[in-house]
Amino acid sequence: MISSKSFAGKTLMITGGTGSFGSTVLKHFLESGVGEIRIFSRDEKKQDDMRHMLQARHPELAAKVRFHIGDVRDERSVRDAMHGVDYIFHAAALKQVPSCEFFPMEAVKTNVIGTDNVLHAAVDAGVERVVCLSTDKAAYPINAMGKSKAMMESIIYANAREGAGRTTICCTRYGNVMCSRGSVIPLFIKQIREGRPVTVTDPAMTRFLMNLDEAVDLVCFAFEHAEPGDLFVQKSPASTVGDLAEAVQELFGHTGTQVIGTRHGEKLFETLMTREERLRAEDMGDYFRVRADSRDLNYDKFTAEGTVRTMADEEYTSHNTERLDVAGTVEKIKTAEYVQLALEGREHEAVQ
Repeated sequence: MISSKSFAGKTLMITGGTGSFGSTVLKHFLESGVGEIRIFSRDEKKQDDMRHMLQARHPELAAKVRFHIGDVRDERSVRDAMHGVDYIFHAAALKQVPSCEFFPMEAVKTNVIGTDNVLHAAVDAGVERVVCLSTDKAAYPINAMGKSKAMMESIIYANAREGAGRTTICCTRYGNVMCSRGSVIPLFIKQIREGRPVTVTDPAMTRFLMNLDEAVDLVCFAFEHAEPGDLFVQKSPASTVGDLAEAVQELFGHTGTQVIGTRHGEKLFETLMTREERLRAEDMGDYFRVRADSRDLNYDKFTAEGTVRTMADEEYTSHNTERLDVAGTVEKIKTAEYVQLALEGREHEAVQ
């Protein structure tokens, strides 16, 4: 976890701050020395719910959190909210694969244009550091959500390379965050509670597994270690969707499994690092750093001698990472706060 000294007296802005990630950041940072946490989002109901939660649970700290209604699609609302901001965690996104598949231009407006708005406003406001959140679906993308996130990453690297001034811009990429809004584990638990079979798209599909606290830790690691244009990836285990469904039933009761077929835009496995990225990746223990390609458009000045390699032997995927069996998946999903509360019948209290 990041040292509290880095945030002492500083203003941290979180775009999409009422989502799962933003709520978990609050849990980590509220009692730190951070001067102000600025929540920027477009849903007044979620902001009001978060405000009341803070007043009820942390009355002495609630004033540290400031709320701004706005939309990353609207450049002016982003700029108006950014005065005095030191750091930004950019989490605002459309991330439901089927929704983006049916409405791809909506994904472009939020994930691509919205990110460009945030980064230009940050540079102009003199923000010190911006950490952007991306997804494994951006690597070798096959669906609209992944394609929009891949374009978002290109915008991040372009802004980091060109004219960012004192602003350091970097990116994180991670796989499935267990029990975040729209994820499958809460659905499985709900189906079991109702006595219905757990619905699985393809039991052989593999997915990376990480909890919300690990997602925040990845962003904080990137914050501390980033140079302009860096991409950070956490080493994560994976399981098959079939084993995940079995693991949830091991904890909450067996109601059977129903295979319903792959949804629009889904992959058999996810990729966290491409072969091209893996070739220039630096192993930093629990994380990989992929350095930005710092070459410019004047290719004539670059020469190569000897054997030229443009990619590693294989990418880093949910098929070739550490594979959890059912018992290992049970232990992994028990690290998610939602699952811990659900085992006590208190899932309604969980951040999602």
